[in-house]
Order: sequence, then structure tokens, then C-alpha cells
Amino acid sequence: MQTEFDLPKPYHPHARLMSAFEACPLIAILRGVKPSEAVAHGQALAEAGFRVVEVPLNSPDPLASIAALRKALPSEVVVGAGTVLRTEFVELVAQAGGELIVMPHGDTEIIRAAKEKGLACAPGVATPTEAFAALAAGADVLKMFPAEQLGTHVVKAWRAVIAKRVPLVPVGGVTPENMNTLLAAGANGFGLGSALYRAGQDVAATAAHARAFVAAWGTRSEGAAR
Repeated sequence: MQTEFDLPKPYHPHARLMSAFEACPLIAILRGVKPSEAVAHGQALAEAGFRVVEVPLNSPDPLASIAALRKALPSEVVVGAGTVLRTEFVELVAQAGGELIVMPHGDTEIIRAAKEKGLACAPGVATPTEAFAALAAGADVLKMFPAEQLGTHVVKAWRAVIAKRVPLVPVGGVTPENMNTLLAAGANGFGLGSALYRAGQDVAATAAHARAFVAAWGTRSEGAAR
């Protein structure tokens, strides 16, 4: 049941990101991808069912990769940037066609800058204090990072106090084998890094990993959080 008391401010999440999450709440993290190969990997991900693709800004020429992905991928796929560490990067991502700002931390200035540009934002948070500060600043989803450190018991505890309509997205160490445990604890989606894509791997490997993750999502335990 939604009430006026369960969030620090009215929650109006980014419509395109929520639509993508409804279709497939798996965020592909293409850390280290090069512009010359980004489209091929992005297309493999989209064909497998992914609807959110992120290029971390510590990748080679990341803005060129974001621009190429946005031009090549279907409109229902949300393309964004990860490892966004400064507010001025938000404008550069927007100019490249990015629609999503993902951060390893919960800098509220970056969150506000993203929302002012009309972009979705997924800040990294590791405590309830950070989580609620991020929501007050306008975060759309909460990136629980690093998931290996937080564990399922933290996901469960957070789910008890954070409104169920706010997606909790563990990132770090997520595999097809441990997704169901995290879902049962209250996770809503996942950010997928090296288990999905490693710099230099071929497109066939990306496609195979993507299909494994989508299949694991499709067979999630009955009663797991969505």
C-alpha cells in the first residue's frame, strides 16, 4: 500500500527507465568497451532482451560509444553512462544521447544535475542514510553497491523500510546462479558487470552471457520481488 509517509518526497520515476525495467530490469555494464565494438555488443544485448545498457566513463572514448549505441539500438533500449563522478559530465552524456546517469556513490549534486537535464539516475548507495538522501535528491532507482559486501540480509532489511515501488538494484558479483536469492530478499533488478562483459571479449561471448542472465530472470522463483 502506498502512503504519503513512505518516501522523503513525492516519487515520480523516469518513465522510459521504468518502462525498460518493466520489460527487463537488467543493466548491462560495458566497462572497457571501445567505440568500434560497442554497437555489436549492444545489439547482441538487445537481441537477448536487455533494455538498459551502460558505458562507464572510465572506458575508452565513452561518449563516442554512448552516441553510437544510441544511434544503433532500438528506441526502447535506454542507453546511459556509468562511473559518473562529476556534475559537468552529466551535460556531456546528455549531448551524446545518453538518458541514464549511473554512479558508484550517492553524490546528491550529480543526482540533481541529472534530473534537471531530464535524465534518469541510479546512484550507488551502501547505507539507508545514503539511500534516503538519494531519493530526496530525485533518484529513480537505488544501486546497492557493492552487492558482495551488502549481501541478501541487507537487501531484505532495506526492503522493509524503502517503498516497494522504488527499485533496489544490487550491483557487484551478481551471477545467474545467485539472482534468485537476491530477488527473494527484495531486489528488483541487477547491474551486471564482469559476469556479463569483460573488455576484449568477443560478441558471441556477450550474447551467450546475456542469454544466460535473461533466462535466469525468466525462471526467477515464484514470489520473488519484481
